[in-house]
Amino acid sequence: MALPWLMALKVIPWGDVIEHAPTVLKAARKLMERQRAEPVSNTITGVDLSSESLPSLGELKNRLISAQVQIDGHAQTQAQLTETLAALAEQNAQLVSAVEVLRLRTRLLLWGVALLALTMAWWVWR
Repeated sequence: MALPWLMALKVIPWGDVIEHAPTVLKAARKLMERQRAEPVSNTITGVDLSSESLPSLGELKNRLISAQVQIDGHAQTQAQLTETLAALAEQNAQLVSAVEVLRLRTRLLLWGVALLALTMAWWVWR
């Protein structure tokens, strides 16, 4: 069951992931800052006033309130998604640094085992 995960980890180009992690983090932070800076626009587009039966003022007011609630909901959802993206980018950067530490420890361990094996071989030969 663990073999597919190991194969997937071997297929991932970790060098590219490590190389691009800071760029992804910067882009996520920039997106989050831009999201906070952009106000919600109140422009009305796509209204068809050419029909003969125009809605009443009360109906228009209800539609406007409904549309404003939907816009507010979408803005809130987008803000949450932006924060989630920034958090994921932050976690990705932490994961990449942890993988780099593990790679370094693995290299040191391999060098230590090789040195130990050479020492044992020399000791047995002597």
